[in-house]
Amino acid sequence: MLPADECYGIFQKSIDDYHLKDDVDTPIVNPFPDGSFAALLYLKNWIDTVQWHLEDIIRNPDIDPSSALQIKRRIDRSNQERTDTVEKMDDFFLEAFKDVKYATGSRMNSETPAWLLDRMSILMLKIYHMTEQTERKNVTLQHIAKCREKLAVLEEQKSDMRHAFDQLIEDIGAGRRRFKVYRQMKMYNDATLNPELYKSQSSN
Repeated sequence: MLPADECYGIFQKSIDDYHLKDDVDTPIVNPFPDGSFAALLYLKNWIDTVQWHLEDIIRNPDIDPSSALQIKRRIDRSNQERTDTVEKMDDFFLEAFKDVKYATGSRMNSETPAWLLDRMSILMLKIYHMTEQTERKNVTLQHIAKCREKLAVLEEQKSDMRHAFDQLIEDIGAGRRRFKVYRQMKMYNDATLNPELYKSQSSN
């Protein structure tokens, strides 16, 4: 599996590529081979990056309500796609570690490697946009200083997550820690589980 620094690098490439046009309707052009883990990481961050900007747009107090509803539904679809992509990433880890013999008393990790990568992807977006805030010219020095303090915390968190991910992968490979994949089973997008959806279907 890829070390944390390479994962961060792929996330950063996705963010940089998106901001070449900075448009939520820009189609993804994944530079990594189809079916590769790197391609999944790039896709995951692209989804996160587009959704980040959709979340910004929908908070515009002057947004037209009909446009806001369309964006809200788009965010819902994005959340489902994000979850599906993370679960595909976990499939890679399950395959990679399928032959590991876990030591007696090995500890269970509550978070899978892919869900840790999910947090790392979001963190890279926070760092990118907080850096932007430190470079603004039309704000007060206090705003810049405050954002620099936050950026320092985010960079520290990035370092901590780097070590946490690499240690987790090492420990799983050595049989010292294990994980289970519990599918998210989201109910609100499922027409058989969301009462608002199946009631609507039965009335038609």
